[in-house]
Amino acid sequence: MKFTGFGEHAVDFFDGLIADNSKPYWEDNLAVYKADVRAPMEALLAELAPEFSEGFGEPKVFRPYRDVRFAKDKTLYKTHCGGVIEQGRGGGAYYVEVGPEGLRVGGGCFHLASDQLARFRAAVDTELHGTALEKLLAKLKRAGWEINGDRLKSRPRGFAEDHPRIDLLRYRSVYAVRAWEPDDVLHERGSLDRVRKAWRQVRAFNEWARDRVGPSEQPRR
Repeated sequence: MKFTGFGEHAVDFFDGLIADNSKPYWEDNLAVYKADVRAPMEALLAELAPEFSEGFGEPKVFRPYRDVRFAKDKTLYKTHCGGVIEQGRGGGAYYVEVGPEGLRVGGGCFHLASDQLARFRAAVDTELHGTALEKLLAKLKRAGWEINGDRLKSRPRGFAEDHPRIDLLRYRSVYAVRAWEPDDVLHERGSLDRVRKAWRQVRAFNEWARDRVGPSEQPRR
């Protein structure tokens, strides 16, 4: 299936899901989800995979169901649909998401397990790899990306407060994101061009994460 855009009812589907996050709503609108959201996302990833999968693995669409076992929020369904090409969480990711706020893309280290965090900080601590990451993130910011992540309020243990890259060392996860509000392009092939161009911009950051951090070697819980 060639990607031609997300369906005309994609945003309306998620608006309705926000208002009524229930099994009856989901079942009543499942056909819309499959046709206007899930199938286009699969087609989008399939077209992008030949360029971005090497070294990162096969694309996948995230399941729509929330894990509510330990969550205070017991709503059943995610109010967006995300897709990703990654070899493992934290080690670089090409991410794309469609939802009520439009189209969103991202890359970097969305989650760092303890062994990944240790490798991330060891790399940032070096002049070569730490300075390279600083320049990559600065370039993305100049291109309109937001740099987000979970950060410590104080310095991480084992590093001096006056470390030249102390701001980077405080990160426990760090990633770049950018977004487009719902518009006509969301429902056209132009969405593919947006994602491809954005993923090319974030490629160097992802490759840094792949080479310096990599997937976690710890067993998944």
